[in-house]
Amino acid sequence: MAHDSAPVSTLGGFLAGGIAACGAVTFTNPIELVKTRMQLQGELAANQAVKMYRNPIQAFAVIYRNEGIRGLQQGLVCGYLNQLCLNGCRIGLYEPCRYQLTKVLNPDSIVEGQKVPQAVSINIVSGFLAGSAGAVLASPFFLIKTRMQSYSSAAATGKIHTSTGQQTYYKNTADGLRKIYGSEGFKGLFRGVDAAIFRTGAGSAAQLPLYYFTKQQFEKHTSIDPSAPSTHFLSSLVAGVGVAIVMNPGDVVLTRVYNQKGNLYRGPIDCLVKTVTTEGVAALYKGFWAQLLRIGPHTILTLMFMEQSMRAMAKIEGEGRKYLFG
Repeated sequence: MAHDSAPVSTLGGFLAGGIAACGAVTFTNPIELVKTRMQLQGELAANQAVKMYRNPIQAFAVIYRNEGIRGLQQGLVCGYLNQLCLNGCRIGLYEPCRYQLTKVLNPDSIVEGQKVPQAVSINIVSGFLAGSAGAVLASPFFLIKTRMQSYSSAAATGKIHTSTGQQTYYKNTADGLRKIYGSEGFKGLFRGVDAAIFRTGAGSAAQLPLYYFTKQQFEKHTSIDPSAPSTHFLSSLVAGVGVAIVMNPGDVVLTRVYNQKGNLYRGPIDCLVKTVTTEGVAALYKGFWAQLLRIGPHTILTLMFMEQSMRAMAKIEGEGRKYLFG
């Protein structure tokens, strides 16, 4: 792995990446819920006279006032399962993809015992491939999480009036899996997976390459220790902003495709066209500030936790090898 620690196995990288992302989503789940509702607000409405959620801070306060902490943390357990699959693949498969692509495209650059050299084009493709694999694996959990987060108990009881997409209630993740499978079969669990690949692949193509590029620049041009938490923080911050800009249009499309009941959209392209035609191009950046407030801290926490979890996993695997082979 391209970390300041001993290499870990693909499985070790998967587990370390998933654990790091679970740590991050514990703190960022409320703002993701806010982002989801803001993206669905006024769906396919040319003119929306009243907006229940005007900005991320006000939306957070409205949800807290009407639904409490439990409302803000809707979908958290499903979020953990999503992160284990999504970021386990995105982080755990990134370096194996880089190694294999470099081995095919530039084999002379690989030196045994040394890190795989950085190449921007290979890094971007590796990020896209790793992210796409994670999107497919995590798709059922992302589907359920999106529907759980869009559901407003306050709106269901008539406490408030808001248009945040089609409302679907699931008691928990297992209930969601059971209901979707019962009504739509196995295929229903992967509804919108093409939109997930587009959204997550684009975000992943930006996230890790930006992170490692920024970290490399600190190492080359400053005296800052590349293994210091401050370096991890600043590199993560740059990566987070880049991901928010690149990923938000795909995220709006994904949220709407996942949240729909029936066939409002035939697929991500149909959703994209209908959204832009009805609401304008700016609709693709609905919830952007909430996205930035979510993806910034989430990226920072995930990548900072990743550095520590990779080191811990390398140590665990090293001790395991010593125990097994002496």
